[in-house]
Amino acid sequence: MSNNHYLVISAIGSDRPGLVDQLTQPIQESSGNILDSRMTVLGGEFAILMLVEGGWDTIARLEELLSTLQEPMALTITTKRTESKPATEPVLPYMVSVVALDHPGIVNQLSGFFSTRQINIQSLETDGYHAAHTGTSMFAVNMNVQIPAKQSIVALRTEFFEFCDGLNLDAILEPLKGN
Repeated sequence: MSNNHYLVISAIGSDRPGLVDQLTQPIQESSGNILDSRMTVLGGEFAILMLVEGGWDTIARLEELLSTLQEPMALTITTKRTESKPATEPVLPYMVSVVALDHPGIVNQLSGFFSTRQINIQSLETDGYHAAHTGTSMFAVNMNVQIPAKQSIVALRTEFFEFCDGLNLDAILEPLKGN
């Protein structure tokens, strides 16, 4: 059994230079190790998610320290203890890319398709933009999914493209390379 403990940290606040440094400094000073992170700017807000690993004392120190830094850093910080990811059934990592005219419900429809087939969405990013030349509002979705190895890829691919055609979504479903 591992002596490592895990803490998920989320923080959001007005975007400004130096935020990543300010947030990662207490982790370094507490001897924590950032295993995984996602950082982005949404509108004028900066958002970060991090998975930190350390001994029980490191995690306890970080929880206390981060709660005291919210006000001086003008951030909303939440922490949650977690476990290392449990072993699961074999899965095939796939990349899904969808582009369409922007309209409400695209993410919900796509997530519903995969959810009803017991396919886990590992990561998901969206982006709204205007098409070159026409200025038409477009929407792009990129996600990584984990398809159970026992599932027929041929059947899934057929169902997915029929689903996307019915919603006028241009889609790609292909194996994720390099993972």
